[in-house]
Amino acid sequence: MAGTHKEWLEQMETASKTKQKSFIDSISSKLGRSRPTEKPAHPFRGAPDFWRTFEWPVEERIERFGANFKAAGGHVARLASFEEAKQFIADKASEMSAKYIIRQGQPELETMKLEDAIPDAQITVWNTDEEENWRARAAEADFGVVVADYAVAYTGSITVLSAANKGRSVSLLPTVLFAIIPVERLKTRLGEALINFDQAGRENLPAGIHFISGPSRSADIENDLTIGVHGPGVVYALFVG
Repeated sequence: MAGTHKEWLEQMETASKTKQKSFIDSISSKLGRSRPTEKPAHPFRGAPDFWRTFEWPVEERIERFGANFKAAGGHVARLASFEEAKQFIADKASEMSAKYIIRQGQPELETMKLEDAIPDAQITVWNTDEEENWRARAAEADFGVVVADYAVAYTGSITVLSAANKGRSVSLLPTVLFAIIPVERLKTRLGEALINFDQAGRENLPAGIHFISGPSRSADIENDLTIGVHGPGVVYALFVG
């Protein structure tokens, strides 16, 4: 009988380790080999050297990204400038009768002036009014417009970071998402994007790091694939440059 709480914990730990040893010994015996007692060697840590330097040319990156993104149900367009991107979104707004659009407060989008191209739609900019319920505005929006921080060709993923002027709801709640990707931000490997967060340090990490690989897809209920349950049902990746 343990005299103190500490002694009781030590007895419980000893009993647990004994049970663990017996369990592993039983499995090893059935496999016809002895129980390993040393930690396995790990000669490699992280990605192998060849992968750290692997990189596709720009055009191949765009082609590979497009193939992966489309395979997941997304749409891809190659545009020469932000002006063309504005017209592309305006055309889609006319085609889909979009009435409510929300965008992030990024300098590139400020310069685009979507308001001039889509005068019939109400366009709001994230977090520009302290009294506004911005999540509700994003949830009712037909379109959400963001500029991607990174994109990855190998996985067909778009990376969107959160900040005061870049609410994650803009990319998560509207019915249709337009992610504008400057070509120079398209990387070959996911590690090329992730290393920036390591180098920034824990104190400088953004509030959210979101990887978007096409429209929202869920098969949680009865393995029935449903599009758009947990996010936009239609996603456009617009390469600019």
